[in-house]
Amino acid sequence: MRKVVRKVVIVGYQEADLLEIACLAEVLDAANGIGANPAYQTVLASQDGHPMRCGSGLTLADPHRLDRVRGPLDTIIVVGGIGHLRADTDTRLLSQVRRLAATSRRIASVCSGATVLAAAGLLDGKCATTHWTYASAFARRFPRVKVDPAPLFIQDGNVYTSGGVTSSLDLALALVEQDHGPSLAREVARNLVTYLQRPGNQAQISMFLAAPAPEHRVVADLAGHIAGNLDADLSTPALAAMAGTSTRHLTRLFGTHLGDTPSRYVRAVRTEAAAQLLSSTELPLTAIARRCGFGSTETLRQAFLDHYDTSPSALRRTHQRHARR
Repeated sequence: MRKVVRKVVIVGYQEADLLEIACLAEVLDAANGIGANPAYQTVLASQDGHPMRCGSGLTLADPHRLDRVRGPLDTIIVVGGIGHLRADTDTRLLSQVRRLAATSRRIASVCSGATVLAAAGLLDGKCATTHWTYASAFARRFPRVKVDPAPLFIQDGNVYTSGGVTSSLDLALALVEQDHGPSLAREVARNLVTYLQRPGNQAQISMFLAAPAPEHRVVADLAGHIAGNLDADLSTPALAAMAGTSTRHLTRLFGTHLGDTPSRYVRAVRTEAAAQLLSSTELPLTAIARRCGFGSTETLRQAFLDHYDTSPSALRRTHQRHARR
């Protein structure tokens, strides 16, 4: 009797990202080692089957040729990397991706691999994400795709897209949990010594890491002040007075160097700080709202719904649930 397996094809190309390929393959292999049943049969494939030189300079010697891969498949996953700038205009590659996607139970991408799926027409009408640095250009190029640059990964039907590089780990763990349940996914994460699974709607990048352009001293100084004084008066007039400029000029500076208005930037920083406190402390919501500069728990709740599409209480429950596993 033929053994039942979940056949997964990872699609790469010249200058693909090695870490994304490795994260996907290692998670699925670890799941097999723990007892995934059906097991995963993972195949790396490229358009021509030639040795694949990754963006890091390391070479993967023996990928399969895409035109020799046959379905049905469980999952097809297109990885990202600087090579996507050529891959997403390669008509032969796109044709093979469409062919295999039609035989797959699930379709997925990591990082800038979303441009390959979009160019193949597989994201039309779908909600999708990609690496936050590519999101604006991605949205302009593919107006039929509903692009959200914030989450680590998004599921829309049987299509999964994930954000930057290491979100491939989160995506792979989510797929394993969907296939084999949370207990097996938990064991995979433990074996890999990684966080079990960050919620898909967690932001790809924290405002505290998204530093302003260092050459503009006023914006950099204000961003530092905001992060360190969340419970202070951070209204646009107050920030403008601190910087010795008009509110109109300050708004222009924030738009140019941070891509947002002062008030929206402040709200985002406060919301992410509150999320950190919710996930790492047992402080009550009232104390967190006060410490992060929100006037009330209702204001905090509304900010969470806008920023994370979930409530503060739901986010805390999610982190507590993962911490107990």
